[in-house]
Amino acid sequence: MAELKTKENDASVEAFLEAVEHKKRREDAFVIKEVFDRITGWPAKMWGSSIVGYGSYDYKYPTGRTGTWMITGFSPRKTSLTLYIMPGFGRYEELMSKLGKYKTGKSCLYVNKLEDVDMDVLEELIKASVQHMVDNYHKDNPVCGSVDV
Repeated sequence: MAELKTKENDASVEAFLEAVEHKKRREDAFVIKEVFDRITGWPAKMWGSSIVGYGSYDYKYPTGRTGTWMITGFSPRKTSLTLYIMPGFGRYEELMSKLGKYKTGKSCLYVNKLEDVDMDVLEELIKASVQHMVDNYHKDNPVCGSVDV
């Protein structure tokens, strides 16, 4: 079984963000870090070499594969600021309709620049996502729980 390459580590979040080449993306990354810090209350941690993550939970697939993943996080990628909304977006249709200009993947919200979205709505989306993950996957520990997926 292949081991998950993206794991929590002790690399410096600030050094990673300072090294983002695209000036606007770097500025937005520091703003969004403040938002995640405030909403989660958890310390920002590097996951792999390019994701800033918050909290964690353990999972187990029916195949027996297990792992640990972040509750939420973000990454200032070359083409966009990527926010990880782990429950996906189906349950948040009303918020998504008010958010502004964005694209989505399964659990990824892609934003070109923060001015493209309504920050109040974005904060509500992050709060709802974190609350869903805590309610469903953080049973015994406020920073790490476990779930079968």
